[in-house]
Amino acid sequence: MTITHQDSGLYFLPLGGVGEIGMNLSLYGCGGKWLMVDLGVSFGDDTMPMVDVVMADPSWIEERRDQLVGLVITHGHEDHLGAVQYLWKRLRCPIWATPFSASILKNKLHEAGIHNEVELNIVPLGGRFKAGPFDVEMISVTHSIPEPNVLAIRTSAGTIVHTGDWKFDPDPLLGLPTDFEALRRVGKEGVLALIGDSTNVFTKGHSGSESRVRASMIELFGRFDGRIAVSCFATNVARLESIALAAQANDRSVALVGRSLWRIDKAARENGYLADLPPFLTEHDGGYVPKDKMLYICTGSQGEPRAALARIASGDHPHVTLGKGDTVIFSSRIIPGNEKEIYRLQNDLVRLGVELVTEKDEFVHVSGHPGREEMEEMYRLIRPRISVPVHGEARHLQEHARLARACGVAEALEIGDGAMVRLAPGPAEVVDHVPIGRLCVDGPRIVRLDSEILRNRRRMVFNGSAVVTVVLDKFGKLLGDPQLTALGLLDSAHEAEEHDAVVEAVRDAIEELPVKVRKDDGVVRETARLAVRRSLRDSHGKKPITDVHLVRL
Repeated sequence: MTITHQDSGLYFLPLGGVGEIGMNLSLYGCGGKWLMVDLGVSFGDDTMPMVDVVMADPSWIEERRDQLVGLVITHGHEDHLGAVQYLWKRLRCPIWATPFSASILKNKLHEAGIHNEVELNIVPLGGRFKAGPFDVEMISVTHSIPEPNVLAIRTSAGTIVHTGDWKFDPDPLLGLPTDFEALRRVGKEGVLALIGDSTNVFTKGHSGSESRVRASMIELFGRFDGRIAVSCFATNVARLESIALAAQANDRSVALVGRSLWRIDKAARENGYLADLPPFLTEHDGGYVPKDKMLYICTGSQGEPRAALARIASGDHPHVTLGKGDTVIFSSRIIPGNEKEIYRLQNDLVRLGVELVTEKDEFVHVSGHPGREEMEEMYRLIRPRISVPVHGEARHLQEHARLARACGVAEALEIGDGAMVRLAPGPAEVVDHVPIGRLCVDGPRIVRLDSEILRNRRRMVFNGSAVVTVVLDKFGKLLGDPQLTALGLLDSAHEAEEHDAVVEAVRDAIEELPVKVRKDDGVVRETARLAVRRSLRDSHGKKPITDVHLVRL
């Protein structure tokens, strides 16, 4: 479907972040132009061997790059801006962000070597700007990172409120409180549609305040005599401040362990946050502080294998060690999908003799997303005609749509990535589906998640790989036994008979070919390949990636 200047409609098109949590990429179309909101990443799992970073494929809007007026970043979390450094060259559009998000983004663009190419517009808190036919107001709310913004996107066809990630924290401790007056004002002006966060729709009540976590930690830290390590999301600057102040209250020094924490510390201080705290110690300096006076803040709350806490748990960290008498506090929640990695990490820590404290044991975490009461309050403030739930899995979206209808919203749509929704004129409806996909960072390159490279890698992980070398003369006569290497399948030192059986199967298959046919390299290769696969399937139940090297002398 092509939207032209003459089209009077207003459209919403998510390419990522709907039906899933992460890799947010939303598009709004009006008057032949498109505005992108957020460009984030997700992270690999056990089904994606050697893949760390995954993002939505922007090919659909890349093909219409001349219609893209810009990208607005709602806040600085990875699932909302983490893909910019990888994908901006494919889009080459201006970017708008508030100061803290801009600081995070500048660092990423500098690392990617494109900071001098990108037009990055810094919007003051509560600021407003125009991008093509879109008039965008950034309204301050609260979340688990400084400067989250609800977007009021005004167009000739109506106003859209895009919530981003948010909550209503009555005492956020750091940064501006929610601008309720601005939300009321936009609601009174009239809102066509709310595109809203669904993450905690099943959570009753209120998400809770950061101030309660700070008070709880001050008391909690006083119970322990050994070293304390606290792991939390690096971007939760208010939590970093709370941990540091609770440590001070218990006469402990604080060191940061992990590069992402230092990056966030730098961005925070550049924008006036953490100004009342002394500089954090390095992990090296922390080693000279008595253990009953030391607290480490570590990356790796989600069990990331390369993060600081995992290295400490495996005894692989160069400066930090933990053991009996020490305590690790997980000041975070388990993101769905990370359970195995987190439990593996926690078990490793327990084997060291470390005492664990999680949110199930003590009040050490509050969510950055709204509970049901907050969502209901947002609907009372905004009063949209249409609700389109996003930022959630299918079950979240369905429940959010139910909640919206219960709040008096006339139309609530449950959609998925790639669904083009016409919001106006007329009733909201899906009018098209566009191609979507997933990209991943594979070393220095970006490849499709469904590419042959990654399909073969997944197959090798589960089925192994086999390479067989066959040497024939020009008439097709075998000049010696085929040479076989079966990685991940055969242990040649202990499975000699099985190895020889595969070699024999290849030799027999080739010798059974008519002499004339053996002169055809393609037929010989395929015959050898099938013989390897059949033999290993029968003996080991595997179908390996198989390659045949054919040499003729």
